[in-house]
Amino acid sequence: MTKPNVYSIEPIGTLESPFKQKFAIPRQPALAKAQGRIKLTPPFSDPNSLRQIDTYSHLWLLFLFHENLDKGWSPTVRAPRLGGNTRTGVFATRSTFRPNGIGMSAVENLGVKHTASGLFLHVGNIDLLHGTPIIDIKPYIPYSDAIQNASAALLDDKPVPNLAVNFTEQARAQLARQPQQDLPLLIENCLSQDPRPAYKQSQLDDPKDYQVQFYDADVHWRVSQGEVWVTEIVSLV
Repeated sequence: MTKPNVYSIEPIGTLESPFKQKFAIPRQPALAKAQGRIKLTPPFSDPNSLRQIDTYSHLWLLFLFHENLDKGWSPTVRAPRLGGNTRTGVFATRSTFRPNGIGMSAVENLGVKHTASGLFLHVGNIDLLHGTPIIDIKPYIPYSDAIQNASAALLDDKPVPNLAVNFTEQARAQLARQPQQDLPLLIENCLSQDPRPAYKQSQLDDPKDYQVQFYDADVHWRVSQGEVWVTEIVSLV
């Protein structure tokens, strides 16, 4: 049997993101309105590589699921978005456990900044982990990429959760001391989607305390009577 060709891929840059853990990252872009920036690395950090990119409002990012690359893949996966119980073909999902570990996201183009620290492309509506290797950037082209009458029957009856998010008095006081102005909205947008495991999402009262890191803050929360309660926000710096 002829051995298949093997190709190598070199990342063009690295994403800086408020999401420091995979837990609570929105399952699709635009759901949390999070912002980040891509630091391009040589030889791709030539400013000419981004010439006229400002003519596009949105971009496609191709990236590597770098924390999963050593875990292999399976022909079928248990997709959280589908409840986590039914096995579905890997190519019929956006599972992070893929044969080549490549993901894609449509993001908002927030502009290029060239500073003493390097060449940066700022992006919005991201759903990527801090440190994600970016392997390509392509323009989002509305007339070809936005397909009218497209369907996703497998997901049509799987609405994204939308829980109310509340803060205890202690959490609000701690939140006010955090330097990131977008942190309150980021917490609300991410936790309202109920990032608990799929089998837990039907539980209106969950005694477990959960923790997730945004930027350099540990956010502690639980679900009570079908609502999210943020109980504590601990600074890590």
